[in-house]
Amino acid sequence: MFNRLYRWTLSLANSPHATWALAAIAFAESSFFPIPPDTILVPMVLARPKRAFFYALVATLASVAGGILGYAIGALLYETLGKWLIHLYGYGSRVEEVRALYAHWGWAFILIKGMTPIPFKIVTITSGLLAYSLPLFILLSLITRGARFFLEAALLNRYGAPINGLLEKYFGYFLLLLAAAVILGFVIAAHLA
Repeated sequence: MFNRLYRWTLSLANSPHATWALAAIAFAESSFFPIPPDTILVPMVLARPKRAFFYALVATLASVAGGILGYAIGALLYETLGKWLIHLYGYGSRVEEVRALYAHWGWAFILIKGMTPIPFKIVTITSGLLAYSLPLFILLSLITRGARFFLEAALLNRYGAPINGLLEKYFGYFLLLLAAAVILGFVIAAHLA
């Protein structure tokens, strides 16, 4: 069953609409969607390794654009949509604590959390809510999201053949590991600032 799903994922990654799907997922994940873009970036790079850095660039730019939407949600729609999303991810009672953290360490918060499995939308919405410098937010988002996606693309481009063989054999475990990383990100986001 997982082998068939893996082959379907690779065929999807080879489709002419894959780049748009990657951009849409990366955009949405930075503002409201719970699934990380890695779920499509990995098979796309494995299917077409020569385009690895192009895909990383698409994921980075779309993620930052989605981050700007998340920032706008925090800045303009916090009382409605923003508050609901922040509470959904467990940060509702910690807004003041995060506000104090942002006053001194906002740049580190953005850089570190942009590389982790912690949902990036928490960073983007919180940055807008706390009126963090938008140009600095965009620059830091480009750095952290770019580092994440380009590092992933470089590793997959370099070690793609053995990774592809392992994924083909253990795709079910990969899906479980990815699901665990997403859940861990939500748990960490709910308990840490």
